[in-house]
Amino acid sequence: MLDTWPLLKDSRFPALSRRPLEILQVNLGYVCNQQCQHCHVNAGPNRKEQMPAPVIDSLLRILERPGIHTLDLTGGAPEMNPLFRELVTAARSLGVKVIDRCNLTILSEPGYEGLCGFLVENRVEVVASLPCYLEENVDGQRGKGVYRRSIDGLQQLNAAGYGQPGSGLILNLVYNPTGPYLPPGQQQLEADYKQRLHEEHGIVFNRLFTITNMPIARFGSMLLSKGEFETYMNLLKDSMNLATLDGLMCINQLSVDWQGRVYDCDFNQMLKLHIAHPQHGRPLHLDDLDEVDLDRIPIRVADHCYGCTAGQGSSCGGALE
Repeated sequence: MLDTWPLLKDSRFPALSRRPLEILQVNLGYVCNQQCQHCHVNAGPNRKEQMPAPVIDSLLRILERPGIHTLDLTGGAPEMNPLFRELVTAARSLGVKVIDRCNLTILSEPGYEGLCGFLVENRVEVVASLPCYLEENVDGQRGKGVYRRSIDGLQQLNAAGYGQPGSGLILNLVYNPTGPYLPPGQQQLEADYKQRLHEEHGIVFNRLFTITNMPIARFGSMLLSKGEFETYMNLLKDSMNLATLDGLMCINQLSVDWQGRVYDCDFNQMLKLHIAHPQHGRPLHLDDLDEVDLDRIPIRVADHCYGCTAGQGSSCGGALE
């Protein structure tokens, strides 16, 4: 799989600078019960990488800092890390909001029967990936039977109170395009999702996030194999929306890999575009953050950043405009 890709000629992306750190997005490992075509981290059942206990201890020390209000857990399937529940419980005891980026099918995996109850007990916000409301599109991108299991997972979450008015249990869905094109308008697509999922399956949820596919890892390899890479990159570049720059997730968020190394975003993480220690030049680690002022370190940008600024913009919280 690709870790880099050919840069477009004369490509320039505006310089960005950080604001105070508010969100830690943490990749707990690449182990996953699915192997999706659009996955930018190459996660799957055969991966072995998992965040170990010493790194989680370092992470919890950082979460004690004032100003950091959210722990955003991703993977792979973050729930498959054996220390997932321990980390969530500890973070919640610090008063930190926890987001679980859930693929929904994990809720029906053997050994995870109590996961939904745990999420409810700890008031974890669930961001669930459902790339389309049509079965053929989901199964085509994620594998046969994934749509049905995803619907079952959503119904399980709804039954526990997620997405229900007044419950305080937040359930957001994520849409990814199934091909080399930009997401449609988030507001209208959310309305379509809510109508179709409620009419056909009785499902309710809070918000829909539209996220642009990044031309890296599996998706980038697919584009190259089909001769569509440069066309897609030009689409992203030509669709750049300057109004989205102020809302980019790298402005106030830090991405942490399973080994504790830190990056400006999870896309930079997958491309090994680490934040360098200002004195030593090596990849910056969680344990370095007591001595390094992140506000003075420039954000590393490259061509893939156009994916976050194309059209309505794209972040882990959906469209930016």
